[in-house]
Amino acid sequence: MRHDPQVDAWLASRHGELGDLARRWFSQMRRSGNDVRELIHDGCPVACAADVAFGYVNVFSSHVNVGFFRGALLDDPDDLLRGEGKRMRHVKLQPGDALNERALAHL
Repeated sequence: MRHDPQVDAWLASRHGELGDLARRWFSQMRRSGNDVRELIHDGCPVACAADVAFGYVNVFSSHVNVGFFRGALLDDPDDLLRGEGKRMRHVKLQPGDALNERALAHL
């Protein structure tokens, strides 16, 4: 997979623990398959399988969202996903909070 320079610049510009969280989980998305592409959309990094967006990360003042465009369809036995829209769901990560990393990686 070829990294998009705009995505790399966005990730590098996020500092501290929040930036570390965003880089870690976007890196996980990058490793999701051989056909993964990435781009900046609506101001944040988005991972796509071929031409279909499947996930994103975004950094806010006190947390990071790891989001899934079709998250409402995902099996989430650990109840990590938040959101009430028709399709999208996200996991809200805050530095220092306990997280079931294996469950998030499985999503």
